[in-house]
Amino acid sequence: MGSLPPAKISPTDLSRLFESQRRHLNHFFDHLDLSQAVSFAQTLLAAPGAIFFSGVGKSGAVAMKLAQTLASLGLARSSFLCPINALHGDLGALFPSDILVLLSKSGASQELLSLAPCAKAKGAYLVAITSAEDGKGGMLGRVCDMSVHLPLSGEVCPFGLAPVTSASVQMVFGDTVVAALMEAKRVSREQYAANHPAGRIGKSLIFKVKDVMKKQNELPLCKEGDMIMDQLTELTSKGCGCLLVVDDVYCLIGTFTDGDLRRTLKANGAAIFNLTVGQMCNRNPRTITADAMAVEAMEKMEAPSPVQFLPVVDEKRTVIGIVTLHGLVAAGL
Repeated sequence: MGSLPPAKISPTDLSRLFESQRRHLNHFFDHLDLSQAVSFAQTLLAAPGAIFFSGVGKSGAVAMKLAQTLASLGLARSSFLCPINALHGDLGALFPSDILVLLSKSGASQELLSLAPCAKAKGAYLVAITSAEDGKGGMLGRVCDMSVHLPLSGEVCPFGLAPVTSASVQMVFGDTVVAALMEAKRVSREQYAANHPAGRIGKSLIFKVKDVMKKQNELPLCKEGDMIMDQLTELTSKGCGCLLVVDDVYCLIGTFTDGDLRRTLKANGAAIFNLTVGQMCNRNPRTITADAMAVEAMEKMEAPSPVQFLPVVDEKRTVIGIVTLHGLVAAGL
C-alpha cells in the first residue's frame, strides 16, 4: 500500500481563507451593537470590586488573556475564574461587589450555566458575552444581568465548527474595550511601566540614563594635549571604544573614537606619533543628560547616523558618565 503524498498548502488556498476571515471579521464590525459595547465598558469602568472572567475551551483562553491584560494595566483587580474549580471552592474569591464576565460562543456552555446561579447567589453582577444565534445570549444571557452579542457570520473552518473566528472576535472585542478603559482612566506611561518592570517595554519607560551609564573610574578620560599614542591603553581598556576629551574641570571638549584612530593612522602614517588627541577629536559630539530616559539615548545613537556611545554631561557640560550601546543591550533595552 503506497504512502500518501505530503500535504501542501497552496498560496491560493491560504489567500482564500484569509479573505474569508476578513469577511467574517468585517461582519462583526459592521453589525456590532455599539450601545451594548458602551454599556459593557461603562460597567467595567464603574466596577466597585474585582472583575472576574470565565469561560471554557477557547473562550476560556480568551477570558484568561483579558483578565491578565486588565490586571497588567492596573485598571482593576482582575482574575480568571475557572468554572470547574469555582464549583469546587474557588467561588470563595467572589464577593457581592464583584463582576463576573462569562464568555461563550453558543451561550449554552453547561459549565457556565452551572456557575451562573451560584455566582449570582453570592451577589456578583453577571455579564454574558456570546455569539448565540438568538442574538440575546442564549440560555446564558437569560440568567445574567447583562448580555452582549458578538455578531458572527461563520467560522473559517472546513466544518464551520472550530472556533478560529469566534475566538478572534471575542479577543478583538475584549481588547478594544480594555483600550477604551485605558483612555477613560488616563493611564500614564509611568503607571503602565510600573506593572511591567522586567519586560523590555517597562524598562524603556523606567530606566534612565543614570541607571545604565558608566561613571567615575570606568570613564575613558584624557586631556586635549595628550599624545594620541600615549592614550591607546585608555582608549581600549575601558570598553567604550572612545576617549572623552576634557579640560581641567572635566568639562567635555570632544570625543576621539577607535574609528578616528584608524582614519588618523591611514591619513598621517608615522606622523600620528606627533599628534595630540585635541588635534583630531570631534569637538561637537552628541551628548545626553543623566535624567534623560534610556530609550531616548538609544534614539539619539541611531540618528542622524549610528554611534556606539553618548557622553553624559550636566548643565555645565561637565562629564559625569558615558552610556554605550552595549550597556543598553546588556540592560535589556
